[in-house]
Amino acid sequence: MKVSKSFFKFFVGSFFFFAAASIFADATHMVEKGETLYSISRKYQITVSELRAANGLSESDVLKFGQKLNIPSPDIENAATLNSASLSSGSSYSSENLETYVAQKGDTYYGIARERGIKVAELFALNNLGSDASLKAGQKLKVPAKASSAAQTVALDLKDADPRKYSAAKSSSGLVWPVKNPRITYVNGKVSGVQLSAAKKEKIMNIMAGTVMYCGSYRGFGEVVFVQSKTGLIYAYTGMSSVSVNKGDYVVYGDTIGTAGVDSISKESRLTLMVFRNGSPIDPATAPRG
Repeated sequence: MKVSKSFFKFFVGSFFFFAAASIFADATHMVEKGETLYSISRKYQITVSELRAANGLSESDVLKFGQKLNIPSPDIENAATLNSASLSSGSSYSSENLETYVAQKGDTYYGIARERGIKVAELFALNNLGSDASLKAGQKLKVPAKASSAAQTVALDLKDADPRKYSAAKSSSGLVWPVKNPRITYVNGKVSGVQLSAAKKEKIMNIMAGTVMYCGSYRGFGEVVFVQSKTGLIYAYTGMSSVSVNKGDYVVYGDTIGTAGVDSISKESRLTLMVFRNGSPIDPATAPRG
Protein backbone atom coordinates (compact mmCIF):
# COMPACT_ATOMS: atom_id res chain seq x y z
CA MET A 1 0.00 0.00 0.00
CA LYS A 2 1.38 3.39 -0.99
CA VAL A 3 1.64 5.91 1.86
CA SER A 4 1.60 9.62 1.07
CA LYS A 5 4.52 11.78 2.11
CA SER A 6 2.28 14.11 4.15
CA PHE A 7 0.73 11.17 5.99
CA PHE A 8 4.17 9.78 6.80
CA LYS A 9 5.26 13.14 8.22
CA PHE A 10 2.10 13.29 10.32
CA PHE A 11 2.64 9.75 11.61
CA VAL A 12 6.27 10.45 12.54
CA GLY A 13 5.30 13.73 14.20
CA SER A 14 2.61 12.01 16.24
CA PHE A 15 5.04 9.26 17.26
CA PHE A 16 7.53 11.78 18.59
CA PHE A 17 4.73 13.66 20.36
CA PHE A 18 3.71 10.58 22.32
CA ALA A 19 7.34 9.61 22.96
CA ALA A 20 7.96 13.06 24.39
CA ALA A 21 4.77 12.90 26.47
CA SER A 22 5.93 9.63 28.05
CA ILE A 23 9.04 11.40 29.33
CA PHE A 24 6.74 13.57 31.43
CA ALA A 25 5.10 10.66 33.24
CA ASP A 26 3.52 11.13 36.66
CA ALA A 27 5.87 13.04 38.95
CA THR A 28 5.86 14.82 42.32
CA HIS A 29 6.51 18.42 43.27
CA MET A 30 7.50 19.93 46.61
CA VAL A 31 5.74 23.24 47.16
CA GLU A 32 8.10 26.19 47.52
CA LYS A 33 7.44 29.50 49.23
CA GLY A 34 5.02 31.69 47.30
CA GLU A 35 3.85 28.99 44.91
CA THR A 36 0.17 28.54 44.06
CA LEU A 37 -1.78 25.85 42.28
CA TYR A 38 -1.91 28.14 39.26
CA SER A 39 1.85 28.78 39.14
CA ILE A 40 2.58 25.07 39.57
CA SER A 41 0.07 24.13 36.87
CA ARG A 42 1.78 26.59 34.50
CA LYS A 43 5.20 25.11 35.32
CA TYR A 44 4.08 21.62 34.31
CA GLN A 45 1.71 22.87 31.57
CA ILE A 46 -1.42 21.18 32.88
CA THR A 47 -4.64 22.70 34.20
CA VAL A 48 -5.41 23.66 37.79
CA SER A 49 -8.44 21.35 37.71
CA GLU A 50 -6.22 18.37 36.89
CA LEU A 51 -3.78 19.32 39.64
CA ARG A 52 -6.61 19.56 42.20
CA ALA A 53 -8.09 16.22 41.11
CA ALA A 54 -4.68 14.51 41.32
CA ASN A 55 -4.28 15.67 44.92
CA GLY A 56 -7.81 15.64 46.31
CA LEU A 57 -7.85 19.42 46.72
CA SER A 58 -10.77 21.83 46.58
CA GLU A 59 -10.74 25.46 45.42
CA SER A 60 -10.53 26.64 49.03
CA ASP A 61 -7.47 24.55 49.98
CA VAL A 62 -4.28 26.53 50.62
CA LEU A 63 -0.88 25.09 49.75
CA LYS A 64 1.79 24.77 52.44
CA PHE A 65 5.53 25.11 52.10
CA GLY A 66 7.08 21.66 51.63
CA GLN A 67 3.75 20.05 50.71
CA LYS A 68 4.14 17.15 48.29
CA LEU A 69 1.94 17.27 45.20
CA ASN A 70 1.29 14.58 42.60
CA ILE A 71 1.81 15.91 39.08
CA PRO A 72 -0.37 13.89 36.68
CA SER A 73 0.71 13.09 33.16
CA PRO A 74 -1.18 15.20 30.60
CA ASP A 75 -4.55 13.91 29.41
CA ILE A 76 -6.39 16.24 27.05
CA GLU A 77 -9.69 14.37 27.59
CA ASN A 78 -9.54 14.81 31.36
CA ALA A 79 -8.37 18.40 30.97
CA ALA A 80 -11.28 19.34 28.72
CA THR A 81 -13.89 17.61 30.89
CA LEU A 82 -12.58 18.83 34.25
CA ASN A 83 -12.58 22.40 32.93
CA SER A 84 -16.25 22.27 31.94
CA ALA A 85 -18.83 24.32 33.81
CA SER A 86 -20.40 21.16 35.18
CA LEU A 87 -19.92 17.42 35.02
CA SER A 88 -22.75 15.21 33.82
CA SER A 89 -24.10 12.87 36.45
CA GLY A 90 -24.64 9.19 35.90
CA SER A 91 -22.60 6.59 34.06
CA SER A 92 -22.79 3.76 31.56
CA TYR A 93 -22.00 1.31 34.39
CA SER A 94 -24.92 -0.73 35.74
CA SER A 95 -25.30 -1.12 39.50
CA GLU A 96 -24.12 -4.74 39.44
CA ASN A 97 -20.82 -3.63 37.90
CA LEU A 98 -20.16 -1.16 40.71
CA GLU A 99 -18.85 -1.54 44.22
CA THR A 100 -18.16 0.79 47.14
CA TYR A 101 -14.63 1.93 47.84
CA VAL A 102 -13.70 3.62 51.12
CA ALA A 103 -11.02 6.28 50.61
CA GLN A 104 -7.81 5.73 52.55
CA LYS A 105 -5.38 8.34 53.85
CA GLY A 106 -3.23 9.52 50.95
CA ASP A 107 -5.77 8.54 48.28
CA THR A 108 -6.60 10.93 45.45
CA TYR A 109 -9.36 10.88 42.86
CA TYR A 110 -6.70 10.62 40.18
CA GLY A 111 -5.09 7.56 41.79
CA ILE A 112 -8.41 5.80 42.42
CA ALA A 113 -9.60 6.44 38.85
CA ARG A 114 -6.36 5.16 37.36
CA GLU A 115 -6.40 2.04 39.57
CA ARG A 116 -9.94 1.28 38.38
CA GLY A 117 -9.13 2.01 34.74
CA ILE A 118 -11.46 4.99 34.29
CA LYS A 119 -11.13 8.74 33.76
CA VAL A 120 -11.21 11.12 36.72
CA ALA A 121 -14.18 12.85 35.11
CA GLU A 122 -16.09 9.55 35.00
CA LEU A 123 -15.32 8.90 38.68
CA PHE A 124 -16.78 12.32 39.48
CA ALA A 125 -19.86 11.59 37.36
CA LEU A 126 -20.39 8.22 39.08
CA ASN A 127 -20.49 9.99 42.44
CA ASN A 128 -22.24 13.22 41.39
CA LEU A 129 -19.22 15.28 42.40
CA GLY A 130 -18.10 18.65 41.11
CA SER A 131 -14.62 19.00 39.61
CA ASP A 132 -13.49 20.99 42.68
CA ALA A 133 -14.52 18.30 45.20
CA SER A 134 -11.99 17.43 47.92
CA LEU A 135 -11.35 13.86 49.09
CA LYS A 136 -11.23 12.76 52.73
CA ALA A 137 -10.23 9.49 54.36
CA GLY A 138 -13.33 7.38 55.03
CA GLN A 139 -15.29 8.89 52.18
CA LYS A 140 -17.33 6.27 50.28
CA LEU A 141 -17.17 6.22 46.49
CA LYS A 142 -18.88 4.23 43.79
CA VAL A 143 -16.25 2.59 41.57
CA PRO A 144 -16.25 -0.08 38.84
CA ALA A 145 -15.85 -3.56 40.31
CA LYS A 146 -12.39 -5.06 39.93
CA ALA A 147 -11.96 -7.59 37.14
CA SER A 148 -10.37 -11.00 37.62
CA SER A 149 -6.58 -11.25 37.60
CA ALA A 150 -6.62 -12.66 34.06
CA ALA A 151 -8.89 -9.89 32.83
CA GLN A 152 -6.75 -7.26 34.54
CA THR A 153 -3.67 -8.60 32.78
CA VAL A 154 -5.39 -8.32 29.40
CA ALA A 155 -6.57 -4.80 30.26
CA LEU A 156 -3.05 -3.73 31.19
CA ASP A 157 -1.65 -5.17 27.97
CA LEU A 158 -4.20 -3.21 25.97
CA LYS A 159 -3.51 -0.05 27.97
CA ASP A 160 0.22 -0.26 27.31
CA ALA A 161 -0.30 -0.87 23.59
CA ASP A 162 -0.63 2.06 21.22
CA PRO A 163 -4.20 1.90 19.91
CA ARG A 164 -3.94 4.93 17.63
CA LYS A 165 -5.34 4.62 14.12
CA TYR A 166 -5.19 7.07 11.28
CA SER A 167 -7.60 7.48 8.41
CA ALA A 168 -8.29 9.85 5.56
CA ALA A 169 -11.05 12.44 5.84
CA LYS A 170 -14.64 11.43 5.42
CA SER A 171 -16.75 13.38 2.99
CA SER A 172 -17.27 16.84 4.45
CA SER A 173 -18.46 18.87 1.49
CA GLY A 174 -19.89 22.17 2.67
CA LEU A 175 -18.84 21.55 6.29
CA VAL A 176 -17.28 24.53 8.06
CA TRP A 177 -13.93 24.00 9.82
CA PRO A 178 -11.89 26.40 12.00
CA VAL A 179 -9.50 27.04 9.06
CA LYS A 180 -10.14 27.44 5.33
CA ASN A 181 -9.89 24.48 2.92
CA PRO A 182 -7.98 22.17 5.29
CA ARG A 183 -6.54 18.76 4.46
CA ILE A 184 -8.23 16.58 7.08
CA THR A 185 -6.69 13.57 8.82
CA TYR A 186 -8.58 11.61 11.46
CA VAL A 187 -6.74 10.47 14.58
CA ASN A 188 -8.26 7.81 16.85
CA GLY A 189 -6.92 6.34 20.08
CA LYS A 190 -5.23 8.23 22.91
CA VAL A 191 -6.14 11.40 21.04
CA SER A 192 -9.35 11.35 19.01
CA GLY A 193 -10.16 14.15 16.61
CA VAL A 194 -9.01 15.67 13.35
CA GLN A 195 -5.79 17.31 12.30
CA LEU A 196 -6.37 20.20 9.90
CA SER A 197 -3.71 21.65 7.61
CA ALA A 198 -3.60 25.45 7.64
CA ALA A 199 -1.89 28.42 6.05
CA LYS A 200 1.04 29.94 7.92
CA LYS A 201 -0.25 31.85 10.98
CA GLU A 202 -3.78 31.41 9.65
CA LYS A 203 -6.50 32.78 11.93
CA ILE A 204 -8.51 30.12 13.72
CA MET A 205 -12.26 30.59 13.68
CA ASN A 206 -14.52 29.45 16.50
CA ILE A 207 -17.19 27.15 15.03
CA MET A 208 -19.63 26.96 17.96
CA ALA A 209 -20.78 29.67 20.34
CA GLY A 210 -19.83 29.11 23.95
CA THR A 211 -17.69 30.07 26.93
CA VAL A 212 -13.91 29.81 27.00
CA MET A 213 -13.26 27.42 29.90
CA TYR A 214 -9.48 27.24 29.49
CA CYS A 215 -6.79 28.75 27.30
CA GLY A 216 -3.01 28.65 27.39
CA SER A 217 -0.17 26.17 27.05
CA TYR A 218 -0.90 22.48 27.57
CA ARG A 219 1.96 20.00 27.64
CA GLY A 220 2.42 18.29 24.29
CA PHE A 221 -0.37 20.25 22.61
CA GLY A 222 1.00 23.79 22.32
CA GLU A 223 -1.45 26.62 22.93
CA VAL A 224 -5.01 25.37 23.41
CA VAL A 225 -8.52 26.78 23.81
CA PHE A 226 -11.49 24.88 25.30
CA VAL A 227 -14.91 26.31 24.40
CA GLN A 228 -18.02 24.88 26.08
CA SER A 229 -21.31 25.27 24.22
CA LYS A 230 -24.65 25.79 25.96
CA THR A 231 -25.43 22.11 25.35
CA GLY A 232 -22.29 21.05 27.25
CA LEU A 233 -20.08 20.04 24.32
CA ILE A 234 -16.40 20.93 24.72
CA TYR A 235 -14.60 22.08 21.55
CA ALA A 236 -10.84 21.70 22.06
CA TYR A 237 -8.67 23.65 19.62
CA THR A 238 -5.04 22.54 20.08
CA GLY A 239 -1.64 22.99 18.47
CA MET A 240 -2.07 26.74 18.15
CA SER A 241 0.80 29.25 18.03
CA SER A 242 -1.10 32.01 19.78
CA VAL A 243 -4.38 32.58 21.60
CA SER A 244 -6.48 35.75 21.34
CA VAL A 245 -9.17 35.02 23.94
CA ASN A 246 -9.28 34.84 27.72
CA LYS A 247 -10.82 32.39 30.14
CA GLY A 248 -14.45 33.32 30.77
CA ASP A 249 -14.94 35.06 27.40
CA TYR A 250 -18.13 34.26 25.52
CA VAL A 251 -17.27 33.65 21.87
CA VAL A 252 -19.70 33.35 19.00
CA TYR A 253 -19.53 31.55 15.68
CA GLY A 254 -16.92 33.17 13.46
CA ASP A 255 -14.87 34.81 16.23
CA THR A 256 -11.08 34.56 15.90
CA ILE A 257 -9.63 32.67 18.86
CA GLY A 258 -5.96 32.44 17.82
CA THR A 259 -3.57 31.42 15.05
CA ALA A 260 -2.45 28.06 13.69
CA GLY A 261 0.79 26.54 14.95
CA VAL A 262 3.61 24.66 13.22
CA ASP A 263 4.26 20.95 13.65
CA SER A 264 7.75 20.48 15.11
CA ILE A 265 8.52 17.49 12.87
CA SER A 266 6.82 18.14 9.54
CA LYS A 267 7.21 21.93 9.86
CA GLU A 268 3.71 22.26 8.43
CA SER A 269 1.12 24.69 9.73
CA ARG A 270 -1.74 22.83 11.37
CA LEU A 271 -4.49 22.70 13.99
CA THR A 272 -5.99 19.76 15.86
CA LEU A 273 -9.69 19.87 16.76
CA MET A 274 -11.33 17.54 19.28
CA VAL A 275 -14.91 17.61 20.55
CA PHE A 276 -16.06 15.95 23.78
CA ARG A 277 -19.52 15.02 25.03
CA ASN A 278 -19.78 13.91 28.68
CA GLY A 279 -16.05 13.23 28.77
CA SER A 280 -15.96 11.12 25.60
CA PRO A 281 -14.69 12.20 22.17
CA ILE A 282 -17.10 12.48 19.24
CA ASP A 283 -16.43 12.93 15.54
CA PRO A 284 -15.80 16.68 15.03
CA ALA A 285 -17.54 16.42 11.65
CA THR A 286 -20.81 15.56 13.43
CA ALA A 287 -20.47 18.26 16.09
CA PRO A 288 -22.91 21.19 15.72
CA ARG A 289 -21.76 24.50 14.27
CA GLY A 290 -23.28 27.87 14.95
